[in-house]
Amino acid sequence: MFEDYKIVYTNQFGVKSTITNEMLDENTAFSTASIAKPITAILCHILEEKGLINLDDPIDNYLKRWKLPKSKFTENNNPTWKQLLNHTAGINQNNGFADFYEGDTIPTIKESLMGQKLPRNNNTAIDFLFTPGSSWLYSGGGYVIIQMALEDTLNKPIAELADEYIFSPMNLKNTTMIQPNESRFLTNVASVHDQTNKVIKTGLPITPQVAPSGLWSTPTDLAKITIEIQNALRNKNDKVISHNIAKKIMAVTALKNAIGGWSYGGQRSFGFNNYDWVRFGGSNTGVGGDVYATMTDGNGFAFLANGEKPNRFPVIGHTMNKLLKIMNWDKKLNEEILEIPADLKENLIGNYNDFLHGKGFDVGIIEKNNKLYASSQFFEFFSGQKESEMVYLKNGFFKIKDYPNLLKFKIINGKPISVTLIRDNNSIDVEL
Repeated sequence: MFEDYKIVYTNQFGVKSTITNEMLDENTAFSTASIAKPITAILCHILEEKGLINLDDPIDNYLKRWKLPKSKFTENNNPTWKQLLNHTAGINQNNGFADFYEGDTIPTIKESLMGQKLPRNNNTAIDFLFTPGSSWLYSGGGYVIIQMALEDTLNKPIAELADEYIFSPMNLKNTTMIQPNESRFLTNVASVHDQTNKVIKTGLPITPQVAPSGLWSTPTDLAKITIEIQNALRNKNDKVISHNIAKKIMAVTALKNAIGGWSYGGQRSFGFNNYDWVRFGGSNTGVGGDVYATMTDGNGFAFLANGEKPNRFPVIGHTMNKLLKIMNWDKKLNEEILEIPADLKENLIGNYNDFLHGKGFDVGIIEKNNKLYASSQFFEFFSGQKESEMVYLKNGFFKIKDYPNLLKFKIINGKPISVTLIRDNNSIDVEL
């Protein structure tokens, strides 16, 4: 856990492997699954700052071993690096990637992009599902394209690039993108386990799709990277990630269908006590975790666990809810809070489809003690409380205490018709 830009608490529970029963320690690295994606985004922005790539360019210009397929969606809209980084390129392969182990037939990244040697649930070749920039769809395949473009352009494996520009400069000795079947892989690592707590195969998953899911790290190292970003955002004590890069990777660049907000570096759909949060999350068979961090004031926490989803999710969720209650990080709004007009309050009370995150959680607006509250299971997942107060600001905007976007409702003849979600110069209209 970190507070005020400093790590204030670390702890480890359990064993690296149920075969050896060797205890975890602070330096034990875990496979982090999709937490690799924000690391890849940081790497790309560092390389751009050094003049080695241009993230506004069409990424096909950088590909040598393989080219993007022809599509009606890209005839006049060649996808850029940035659109792949924030999942707005319209790329498929969005079901995640299976792990491989020693003895398996492991695909190259070219074969992965072509849908070859992959499990049946994700063996479709790369294709486009919509015009780049017109919507949002989480895609691991998009990050494999980024991996190939980096390696084709700079003639180095992505693991070597990440170490050269991020891990070594930050002195992160327990973090790597090198895989278990390669030389110089870490020695102090946690094995992955199934739902019955048995080690899966060798316990060391091999991920050829390194950019989207091939990072190994510790909660402490992930906290150090996150604090570096937080410091860079305030333009203070940043050593590897510049202020300019931090602003770029953390800015909300996608709202439409984007679970309430997405940046180049992570999920931006969480709020708590008026703080705006970023989440870096990863989940795979037998392993996973999360990093949550405030965009200001340097607070947050990181978890990694080497158990299967039904075993680790309740533990991580309970710990997260408890930490938020214990720390009670609270940010005061700078805006003037106004009294909600009685007729507006009456018009808004009711039940709605999920206009906050678009994940199917019904949203209710209720009145308690002459105040309005938004109710959603999404809030309950993060903070343990389903209801969050709505306050009324100038110019007809609402702010929900545990939600990052501003809201403005359109009401016709006393009935809410739509709501506009607004953040970081982005806005979308959602029908109610």
